[in-house]
Amino acid sequence: MEGATNERLDFGKMGYGCQHYRRRCMIRAPCCNEIYSCRHCHNEATSMLSNILDRHELVREDVKQVVCLVCDTEQPVAQVCTNCGVRMGEYFCDICNFYDDDIEKQQFHCDDCGICRIGGRENFFHCRKCGSCYSVGLRDNHLCVENSMRHHCPICYEYLFDSLKDTAVMKCGHTMHRECYNEMMKRYKYCCPICSKSVIDMSGTWKIIDEEIEATVMPEDYRDRKVWILCNDCNDTTEVYFHIIGQKCGHCRSYNTRAIAPPVLPQ
Repeated sequence: MEGATNERLDFGKMGYGCQHYRRRCMIRAPCCNEIYSCRHCHNEATSMLSNILDRHELVREDVKQVVCLVCDTEQPVAQVCTNCGVRMGEYFCDICNFYDDDIEKQQFHCDDCGICRIGGRENFFHCRKCGSCYSVGLRDNHLCVENSMRHHCPICYEYLFDSLKDTAVMKCGHTMHRECYNEMMKRYKYCCPICSKSVIDMSGTWKIIDEEIEATVMPEDYRDRKVWILCNDCNDTTEVYFHIIGQKCGHCRSYNTRAIAPPVLPQ
């Protein structure tokens, strides 16, 4: 009897869903009363509406009705269909009203984030200052930036907090999509798009620039010219000799610098 019950619960598992999730139900969006496979399908569809005022996003917690894809029965949110008895999602969260048959993702609900995450609860911790779940490898091993995940990716401008894509946390504490970060590296951009700090160890590059500057003599008219610079890496200001190749920070020896106006001295 138990085997028959389990067989019924698992009927159709992984056989239904959309490009975002495998699940055996669709949701009725309370905001527009339309039926969609998931909230991402809803948001993608509404974002394409010709009238900008009609564009909107679905609030997952507001979903009250779902439609079983096995028997077509519309019913209140629950894990098991009230009509045919199938489990509409192997993973089910009654807080997010979220269903997913692909449990290899190791979904879990984070109370502090207020949403479901993937990857296994034991592999993540919630950083209260950054405002999101991070890999346990980053515990006590990252620079905290308040609510660093609650903004848009600086490259593609997709909202990071509930994005389906992997996220990279840079040395400076700012975040962006992993694929956007990798693309940035391929294009030889090694500074954070938000704060301009170096995101990797650049000491080898600085040595090469040292050698280039030593081998490149400036014209006599510029040889004694000095400029004030701000270092993007350590935020120190220094007065240095101008060179066409670059200006070296007098504090941390970085070439990730920019020219600034001379400081105003008190009278």
